[in-house]
Amino acid sequence: MLPSRVIFDFDFKRNVCRWKATINLQAFPVTSMMMYDGDSISHSSDGKTWVFVNKNYKAVFKAGTTLELKFNAQYTGPGTMTGSVVLENMGHDDWTVPEAPDTDGSKYNYNDLLFKSLLFYEAQRSGKLPANKRIPWRGDSALNDKGDKGEDLTGGWYDAGDHVKFNFPMAYAVTAQAWGFLEFADAYKAAGQEDYLVDGIKWALDYLIKCHTGPEELYVQVGDAGQDHGFWGPPEMMTMARPAYKVTASKPGSDIVMETAAAMAASYLIFKSRDPTYAATLLSHAKELWEFGNKYHGRYTDSVSAASGFYTSNNFTDELSWGSLWLHRATNDAKYLAEAERWFDPDPPGILLFQATKDEKYKTAVENTFKSWFPGGKVPYTPKGLAFRLQWGSLRYSSNMAMAALIAAEAGIMPTELRHWAMCQIHYAIGDTGFSYVVGFGSKSPHSPHHRSSSCPKAPAPCGSDVFNSGIPNVHILYGALVGGPGEADDYKDDRTNYVNNEVACDYNAGFQGAIAGLKHLMLTGDHPEKSGNAACPFTAGAIVGR
Repeated sequence: MLPSRVIFDFDFKRNVCRWKATINLQAFPVTSMMMYDGDSISHSSDGKTWVFVNKNYKAVFKAGTTLELKFNAQYTGPGTMTGSVVLENMGHDDWTVPEAPDTDGSKYNYNDLLFKSLLFYEAQRSGKLPANKRIPWRGDSALNDKGDKGEDLTGGWYDAGDHVKFNFPMAYAVTAQAWGFLEFADAYKAAGQEDYLVDGIKWALDYLIKCHTGPEELYVQVGDAGQDHGFWGPPEMMTMARPAYKVTASKPGSDIVMETAAAMAASYLIFKSRDPTYAATLLSHAKELWEFGNKYHGRYTDSVSAASGFYTSNNFTDELSWGSLWLHRATNDAKYLAEAERWFDPDPPGILLFQATKDEKYKTAVENTFKSWFPGGKVPYTPKGLAFRLQWGSLRYSSNMAMAALIAAEAGIMPTELRHWAMCQIHYAIGDTGFSYVVGFGSKSPHSPHHRSSSCPKAPAPCGSDVFNSGIPNVHILYGALVGGPGEADDYKDDRTNYVNNEVACDYNAGFQGAIAGLKHLMLTGDHPEKSGNAACPFTAGAIVGR
């Protein structure tokens, strides 16, 4: 046995975030090999090819720096060992997607936005991924997610930049996407995205069905957020325990139960002609959940402390109305409408109530809600025109209300004003300030969203806190993700550590996607503000032509 110590130097012309070294030796088989900064992950049976990946430290190198790799090897045979090393930058991904064709002639390509928003939801998938997956850097993950009795809880979407499955925002995202499709199906069809939308919400619905394990039992979260948030890595490499939490008759959560019922009832309307058997399953679960949510009242975060620090629920009466409205829309049963009116809330439920009843009081309530969002109302505005409700994820609020505004306009409520206002809010998000807050859309968009799996190098290289803090752009492009958005002075920092403004989440994209579909729908019908000369932004209440 002869020892050998070899040193290789690599000068980097680009940023390197993790590396893989493949060593090919000539003449002599090696019986053992050690690398100071790397771990062996495989070697050939003849000992002539060895593969190492870097250890989980000192693994981010800026362009212009040098990496020195040192090997110690034991080999048999006389003479000097020779060979070569191929170093692969595991933090570089050439994968891109082409821009979807623009068929509308609008200021912005709504087809591309719908296409990429749906890609984002595929990037959030948990569980066993299908063979036709479209995100090459994602793999199977969390295949052991189970309930406390061993129930299969695999699937669904990871919530945001982390790997917890929070069912409240997940169910809301399904409901919002379903509602947007029901109102603006022509937009999805014209953009060629109808099948992807249906397949996407079914991925989450299949998981939500699994979570409904009994008439008065619903799992509402998988994963401990404390442990999860201490791990910066891709979901494929998770090793921490992933406990599951549920609401029951003794620990109720009528808010999350009714939101889940709404998701299933709204989706029933989509699937009833496409897959009647699946639709019937959805409606059966929706009805049973509605009974559960109405029988036992309570906020789910009072019952599930693991969620209270992340998605605190302030009320449940709005969900009682919301869930009842979707059951009524799915069944036309008057009992659901009566409960919806009993728990009436003037925001989105007000639109559905007006659609169902044509009662002017609901129309007035919706009008008053949007007037409070218009400039001069209760919601403040940034200097460049964003309705700024809250700092954390500012764009989610304006985007959700933009979708609601476009749906209200279709119902005949302030159509000119609401369409113009919604367009200005969405156009702010996608480029009117000179920057698009949607990853991979436009000439300038976020490159470092707070999102673990897109920031991490390709497997099998490890990730870690040094990647998180490196300042190097994310390895993979998280196409279609709407980041949280700017501060109250239109200020924004594209930094992975900036989770307030630069995180992404399933509920951020939901209303945004529906609003994009609504604007495309208006291009198809000729009612878009750009078609009538009312496209100036920022929006000014009371100054619209044709009011």
